[in-house]
Amino acid sequence: MSGTAVGAGVVAAACALVVGLAAAGGAAAESQRIAGVADAAALAAADAASGAVAGDPCGLAGQVAGAGRASLASCTVEGLIATVSVQSRYGGFPVAAAARAGPPPS
Repeated sequence: MSGTAVGAGVVAAACALVVGLAAAGGAAAESQRIAGVADAAALAAADAASGAVAGDPCGLAGQVAGAGRASLASCTVEGLIATVSVQSRYGGFPVAAAARAGPPPS
């Protein structure tokens, strides 16, 4: 009977470890996804600021963030450089990322 209890304990510990690792992996994947959304939103804002596309830079950044299932937390445009931050939620926890885009320094 004690072997059964030890076996059940080992199985329970392994299950807890698997659930924890799955949650950590999902959070890491969500963080990378949000970083990509922030990059795309910053590029859209920089394109609008440079005149490459028509529209309000921060408005376009918000549209891109929304398409990526995130919300635009902040957007600033200084000259041709756009800085944005986006946020989302994963498992009830906030996930945020920021990005900056513009022409290369001369």
